[in-house]
Amino acid sequence: MSGWTAAEIPDQRGRVAIVTGANSGIGLAAARELARAGARVVMAVRNQDKGREAAQTITGEVEVRELDLADLASVRAFAGAFDGELHLLINNAGVMAPPRRLTKDGFESQFGTNHLGHFALTGLLLPRLLATEEPRVVTLSSGAHRIGRIRFDNLQGERRYVSWLWYGQSKLANLMFCFELQRRATEAGVPLKSMAAHPGYARTNLQFAAPPWYEQLIMRITNPVMGQSAEMGALPTLYAATVPDLPGGAYVGPDGLFEQRGHPKLVRSTAAARDPDAARRLWELSEELTGVRYDFVVPAAR
Repeated sequence: MSGWTAAEIPDQRGRVAIVTGANSGIGLAAARELARAGARVVMAVRNQDKGREAAQTITGEVEVRELDLADLASVRAFAGAFDGELHLLINNAGVMAPPRRLTKDGFESQFGTNHLGHFALTGLLLPRLLATEEPRVVTLSSGAHRIGRIRFDNLQGERRYVSWLWYGQSKLANLMFCFELQRRATEAGVPLKSMAAHPGYARTNLQFAAPPWYEQLIMRITNPVMGQSAEMGALPTLYAATVPDLPGGAYVGPDGLFEQRGHPKLVRSTAAARDPDAARRLWELSEELTGVRYDFVVPAAR
């Protein structure tokens, strides 16, 4: 596994992929390589102008569509307008460590965008995925899941909020979602594979989109020394998305020291990420908050 590169992506011709947050960073790098390998890529982005500009850098078949994961109405509109086959969904978009703010639906922005938005999107697109051969969902997590804890009694940070701890909560929720989705798919007897990946420490604009200025200053100093490129950071995502013999529920990250950089390999999560009781509780709460219920029935062939 060590040393795997994007040049080893299997032929993706005939496959359709949605990549959220594909206008920059890890998402753009992943979209570019999937298109190069022959996939038709739908770039799901909040800002269509930036998305179209990014699409100009991609060789292959791409389409830009608007999606704001911080707005469940936008998520429903995106999923409702999507017609046709869908083989791969990459839940990549996210926000990191902003001051406490709320989504349009009143959720804490990191939990609402990083987890609930993708939970709703995946559930709404599930019939499209199950109608195709070898469907796969890849959800982006982070090494920060290790500092995460699902605060069921203060999920939205109303009583106390620490930006990085709530980022860790959202990334832990992403992993719990991945593993619980795989468990439910297996129980239902459907061929969906749910994977997770993390990029290590990658130099992207995520570090400068939300944290306060003094944290951004620190990252501007450390990024050139510690960070790897977005292209390298995208390799775990691409590995999880395309390597045929990976088992469902696989978690992929870099193979370097402390999983900060390097080529993709299978990595381990915390025990909290694999707590089945907490995962079920989080799933049921996510259904309640988003109003999205998952239907694992494979659609009849048209």
